Amino acid sequence: MTTAEFIREYRERDIRQLALQANRFPDVDMPYALDQIQGWQIARRKLPKWAACDGVIFPPHLSMEQCSSEPTAQYKLNLAMEWAERVGHASSMTDLTGGFGVDFSFTSCAFAAATYVERNEQLCHIVEHNLPLLGLNNAAVVCADAVEYLSTVEPQTMLFLDPARRDEHGAKTVMLADCTPDVVQLLPKLLEKSRFTMLKLSPMLDWHKAVDDLQGAVREVHIVSVGGECKELLLVLSTVVESELKVYCADLSTASGPSSLFVYTPGSSAPVTNSKLKTQNSKFVHEPNASIMKAGCFDELAAAYGVSPVSRNSHLFLSDEPVDGFPGRSFVVERVTTMNKGELRKALVGIEKANIATRNFPLSVAELRKRLKLKDGGDVYIFATTTAEGEHVLLISRKYR
Repeated sequence: MTTAEFIREYRERDIRQLALQANRFPDVDMPYALDQIQGWQIARRKLPKWAACDGVIFPPHLSMEQCSSEPTAQYKLNLAMEWAERVGHASSMTDLTGGFGVDFSFTSCAFAAATYVERNEQLCHIVEHNLPLLGLNNAAVVCADAVEYLSTVEPQTMLFLDPARRDEHGAKTVMLADCTPDVVQLLPKLLEKSRFTMLKLSPMLDWHKAVDDLQGAVREVHIVSVGGECKELLLVLSTVVESELKVYCADLSTASGPSSLFVYTPGSSAPVTNSKLKTQNSKFVHEPNASIMKAGCFDELAAAYGVSPVSRNSHLFLSDEPVDGFPGRSFVVERVTTMNKGELRKALVGIEKANIATRNFPLSVAELRKRLKLKDGGDVYIFATTTAEGEHVLLISRKYR
């Protein structure tokens, strides 16, 4: 059995079990085969179009885990197309930190010509092999250091960078200046060489500080979530376009685009008055999506949707009526109770299991579940939080629609 035959036949198997059976297949390049099988299994989840393409070669595990998913790559393509139209130019782009090439394979479609730059020679060979299989014939592959190449490249419509976010010991970095290459140091050259630059950064990064560090060059901040988890922070830099900074909070559910998108200008709204919870009133409680939570735009959110925060640090919002299009999840509040034992006993009658979340609350989910003696799951949702008056309460709810 050849290595290629082995990969095709066993690609749905557990790679740990396959590794233990390596002696049964002396003619198979087992390290390579296991990389390909593991890569295909990850691609089937993150990159189904790539997984369905015969002949695609996958890189080692770390590159596969760090690469974009199809929905986030498609989002970047849409963003590149919008900005190319905005600057009236779509001739060329260069990805200075190509990696496995997922983002490049999408964003390059917005331009007449595209260049992939990567200092890892193995990744360059993989991408050079994969691009034609994916139908991309407008791309050049260059094995070079990003900083060195930037000094020689002709002006581009777009430059794209995804700086490495790990130090020499493999630990994650969350400061912009600690990433490689150092975008802050490269900023003058990036602005000189592009009509706009797109930066892909860690969702752990403090975007406010990143905007400050980039000295007024940031025009847009995009916080992108998939399936309730914040995945990417994108910054668009330009001196060609002068505009007020805008923040886009996108929650993606499919490859076709955002299922919810909230756009705001930082500092555009005054603080909204906290809500006063009343146990006798049925209200709706709203939980913002992960992008909103990362952005921290709670005043702007409250003003835009006419909702009131439970308290300044609860990150939960109430309304007397349903709120269409709220960027997050909405629930009908059936009961509100304090932590008083008698009140709790009465409020929890008939409830044996529930989904529990804590927001600005002294107990963890595990501690609260133990105290309430409730199993996990079901259609009841309990939000444990603290009101503006400092009272600990539980909002016993069910999903709205």
